[in-house]
Amino acid sequence: MGMIDLPMRPPGTFKLLGNARRRSFDAMDPLALCDDRCDRIVDSLRTQILEGEADQSLRIRQVFDAPKAIYRIEIECPDRSYQRTTLLDRDALEDLLATDEIRDRVLDQLD
Repeated sequence: MGMIDLPMRPPGTFKLLGNARRRSFDAMDPLALCDDRCDRIVDSLRTQILEGEADQSLRIRQVFDAPKAIYRIEIECPDRSYQRTTLLDRDALEDLLATDEIRDRVLDQLD
């Protein structure tokens, strides 16, 4: 029986399995990824506000005006010692306030 010569790799070289994923990620549009992430954050805030308990407080303040308007959203649940702080731009805040129940809750807290 003859021996079969197999090509040998030099020591320390390995096939990287993540290359296929990395290439598909590079082909994606970074702005689309950013928009998707922003949508998920706004959806998470919306869910948390709508499912919130009665003692949950919600505060919205503008923290920056230039070069871009940035708003700070604070959700606090004192009984659970929990506070969530999120920064949103004007477009994301408008998306959040597009829900009638959330807009009504914010207006109720202003009165």
